[in-house]
Amino acid sequence: MELSLASSRGALLAPAASAGKRPLSSLSLSPHPSLQIQNHIYSMPSLQYKAHSKVGCQASLATKYMETSEIVDLDWENLGFGLVHTDFMYVAKCGPDGNFSKGEMLPFGPIALSPSAGVLNYGQGLFEGLKAYRKTDGSVLLFRPEENAIRMRDGSDRMCMPAPTVEQFVDAVKQTVLANKRWVPPTGKGSLYIRPLLIGSGEILGLAPAPEYTFIIYVSPVGNYFKVLKAQKIAKQKGYSDVLYLDAVHNKYLEEVSSCNIFVVKGNTISTPAIEGTILPGITRKSIIEVAQSKGFKVEERPVSVDELLDADEVFCTGTAVVVSPVGSITYMGKRVEYKGNQGVGALSQQLYTSLTSLQMGLAEDRMGWTVQLN
Repeated sequence: MELSLASSRGALLAPAASAGKRPLSSLSLSPHPSLQIQNHIYSMPSLQYKAHSKVGCQASLATKYMETSEIVDLDWENLGFGLVHTDFMYVAKCGPDGNFSKGEMLPFGPIALSPSAGVLNYGQGLFEGLKAYRKTDGSVLLFRPEENAIRMRDGSDRMCMPAPTVEQFVDAVKQTVLANKRWVPPTGKGSLYIRPLLIGSGEILGLAPAPEYTFIIYVSPVGNYFKVLKAQKIAKQKGYSDVLYLDAVHNKYLEEVSSCNIFVVKGNTISTPAIEGTILPGITRKSIIEVAQSKGFKVEERPVSVDELLDADEVFCTGTAVVVSPVGSITYMGKRVEYKGNQGVGALSQQLYTSLTSLQMGLAEDRMGWTVQLN
């Protein structure tokens, strides 16, 4: 189901136990005019494509990438945020010595795991998410992959796992994207979503770090995104779009909108919850802060209360999948507040969305040095 700008209803109450966050009773996400948010996860049968011949790809050296040609004949106009089976995935192993092997490109498909693998028994695993975009000249851009590499290393340290170096991570992402280049959507039709995984694949019975780890990267072409969770399903039954959670201690400070970071605008000041353990250090969040500051806005990272939310001029969310999405209304304790402003819903978020996506797709000069061109 697509949300339209005319739909200004939001999302509902979710169990307070969900992710340790207490939700507001509702939140409305009004999609960016050029960003149609999908509430439907497409299944493979709905995505018909004509497969072209594949190019063989074996283990790659760090400086040599195998590349596929020709864009897949896919229904790009109706591409949602669902898994599409692509050609190759990257796999590297790490043993007890803590060093990762040189990865290899394998055909995309199932992986073998022991029933006693650390990730299955004790949840020792984590994932990242980033995107590749096709420029109008046919070349492909990555957006800040080193930030994802750093975040994976930070997360793996907390999970007692070894992690690939920033260099190996970025190199592996490049290899994977180029091996699946024909799946990168045409300019303006979507992006290639990149999912790096780090899992405890070694056999373990007692609670302890696994003896072996596997680093995997797979990709899937995607359109725009709207994640479906239990709380959101309840919200949708009541006519809302998503759920905004409050902190579990004071029940008054904003946390996140399901899988997105949230921003509150008042005058020339943009406020967003500080990164203090319960909030994802989003790379889109970080990028939007820097873009906003470069445009002269004051950005504050601090606790943001419900009262500030209800008194805001504008509210928007950010995330790798949604990029920037303006909020049309909030309903809290039976009170509904709409965000229209003098220039319509999402005036600032539209400006920031355009600035960021222009950089990501190579339509504007990258003065930030954030993009990596693959060819």
